[in-house]
Amino acid sequence: MTGGEAVIAIAMVDADGRLVSADPAILTLNARAGGKIGSGLAVPQLATIARLARRLGIVISRSVHVADEDADIDLWVRAQPEDAMVRLAISGWHERRAWQPVDRRPAAELAVIAADSDWHWESDAGLTFSHLPVAAGARYGFDAARLLGRPLDMLFGGPVIGERLTARQSFVGAEARLLPGGQDLEISAVARFDGPGRFAGYAGGVRMTSASVAPPVEDGVPATFARRLERALRLPLGRIIANADSISAQTEGPVAPDYAAYASDIASAGRHLMALVDDLADLQAVERPDFVLPNEAIDLADLARRAAGLLGVRADAAGVVVMRPPFEARMPARGDFRRVLQILVNVIGNAIRYAPRGSAILLSLGEADGMASVRVIDRGKGIAAADQVRIFEKFERVDSSEVGGNGLGLYIARRLARAMGGDLTVDSVVGEGACFTLTLPADTAARENQR
Repeated sequence: MTGGEAVIAIAMVDADGRLVSADPAILTLNARAGGKIGSGLAVPQLATIARLARRLGIVISRSVHVADEDADIDLWVRAQPEDAMVRLAISGWHERRAWQPVDRRPAAELAVIAADSDWHWESDAGLTFSHLPVAAGARYGFDAARLLGRPLDMLFGGPVIGERLTARQSFVGAEARLLPGGQDLEISAVARFDGPGRFAGYAGGVRMTSASVAPPVEDGVPATFARRLERALRLPLGRIIANADSISAQTEGPVAPDYAAYASDIASAGRHLMALVDDLADLQAVERPDFVLPNEAIDLADLARRAAGLLGVRADAAGVVVMRPPFEARMPARGDFRRVLQILVNVIGNAIRYAPRGSAILLSLGEADGMASVRVIDRGKGIAAADQVRIFEKFERVDSSEVGGNGLGLYIARRLARAMGGDLTVDSVVGEGACFTLTLPADTAARENQR
């Protein structure tokens, strides 16, 4: 297809991206996308080209692929700036029947499962993990990154779930155990099938049922409001993330690359909001006057290595190296395994965000005065002395112009550390980076046994 074909339709777009006039073909296409004359051009591919031509002030010609209601349309678009307007000339209009999945039920079933799940997972046809959320790993004590490509039975244990998974059929509410910590859970999954009808894997959800998950407070207006808010947000966000991930992965058939990219952006935004929901739930928990955490034997060195592993992909994308404690290093302490992991993921994640590309983040261990510690040292821009108290306060952010974050992470992390008899502190000089130190009671008995 080339720009030499006859022009079929013309449209004019103003400086604000609004459709001013259009021939019937474009008018109809735009209306089916939810647009109208006087409103923003609703066909994303055409709007993008018009915006680019206007910004650069040059003529742009290219082919685009538009997914319409019942057909996929290949177009050649020529965008020409004219004073304060952009003239779109459309040629080479070729339609072909859109791909239709054999069975649309899995998407609907997955939306129902997502609404009743605490976190989600996916597998391939060989019953190995293809997706696990890092946030769930940090919360419940498993290494999501290392489990990718590994068999499902490395995370899900129990005779019932094993039989359900090997049957390669959809199921709801199968009882299982989370192997790292032994928490009880219920698993539901939708079996996926490709065009010829062959099993292609599972998309599923997990509902935590173990008593180790902190129960909600049953009285008090603020707690009731927070609990209702969490339920109200999880339902739509779970559906949005599940469906956007499905579109992005093209599990139900091919879609145009730009639509897959839009879906990926939507899923990322949904996960960001879901993380905020998680923080609100944690905020409700840590501010209860009777909030207590398990006091169990843990290894700070192992937890530091796990946290770094969970953030490995993010560190690679940022061009940062996280230097973990040596494999043989041990630092026995007392605390709650999953909450300590949650703190370290938060602090190391912040270090990755602020560390300059090409630099290293050091995780070092220490012990003094009956306290074990992990230090997270970066070479970022540092924190002013006046801000080193404020960053641990609720909803406080040093630089509100920065993308991401909600001002709760460090507040919750310090509250969790102190609930375990420890603390989270910072030492920093502007321009020289920061050092966050997590301290917890040392497990002296375990240390003596090591010797």
